[in-house]
Amino acid sequence: MRRRTKFHINPKHVLIAGVILCVGFLGISFRFGEQLAPVRSAVGAVFTPMQKGINIVGTFLSDKLDNFRDINDLLDENKDLKDQINVLTYENKMLLQDKYELDRLRDLYVLDQKYQDYPKVAARVIAKPGNWYSVFTIDKGTKDGLAKDMNVLAGNGLVGIITECYYNYSIVRSIVDDKSYVSAMFLKTADTCFVQGDLQLMDQGKIRVISISKDAEIEDGHEVVTSNISPNFLEGILIGYVSDIELDASNMTKTAYLTPAVDFEHLDEVLIITELKEPQMKEPPKESDSGAETPNTETPATETPATETDSGAAADAESGTDTETGTNIE
Repeated sequence: MRRRTKFHINPKHVLIAGVILCVGFLGISFRFGEQLAPVRSAVGAVFTPMQKGINIVGTFLSDKLDNFRDINDLLDENKDLKDQINVLTYENKMLLQDKYELDRLRDLYVLDQKYQDYPKVAARVIAKPGNWYSVFTIDKGTKDGLAKDMNVLAGNGLVGIITECYYNYSIVRSIVDDKSYVSAMFLKTADTCFVQGDLQLMDQGKIRVISISKDAEIEDGHEVVTSNISPNFLEGILIGYVSDIELDASNMTKTAYLTPAVDFEHLDEVLIITELKEPQMKEPPKESDSGAETPNTETPATETPATETDSGAAADAESGTDTETGTNIE
């Protein structure tokens, strides 16, 4: 069986032949343009629709590829913008936190200037058991110079008193706590009264004022401050503003409500007055062997109402409870 001879054409020869044909056709078309016009028209009529179709398809595919590239670019740009938004949102939150903290520190500074005669230490609230700051923990203790019975301030006035003090933290009982009982007076008239904590009533933003003299010339909005007869609270610290003054059923005293000067739903930083009220002493302090003075102190009197019309106060007095701190003094 004879093997077929393979026919091989060099690509260079094909290319050269194609170039020669194209040049030849160009020459013929140029030389015999008028005679070949019908031929050109016939060829154009055949190939022009095909060329238009090819152009339409090519344009469509090109547009789709461009759209695809644009979509990918937009997706990448969208991802970058989302990342930038997340960063800016985080930075904005941090700036807002700094602003709120700065506002609170400014309020503390104003409060510090209001009671600038007293030495103070700032502390941050680190724990609280419920919705209201009735009892809470601060991040300062004995190592910072704090001690039991030191007064605590915030906002525009009195928050409460330190009931327990440890090395690096302290427990504060606020004036809204049910066990709190503070000797107070009206700033305008100097009439004395007692401010009694009430967590249920605090849901309305108020606490109680009891044992007001029936002859006291007081009105809604009058300021109530700590009194000079309080054994634990320093004198003249704003507690709040009185309202809804009524005469008791016994016609012996008046009662009222008090709106605290402090927002007890939002406490972050507080000021602690590091000066204790001077204790009552029967005799001058004695010097010990080491040369230090040892005061002969007398236990402060429990803050009880001047009258016996308030049954709750009388019960506190009879049970031997220190109504300012809520601790047993028997």
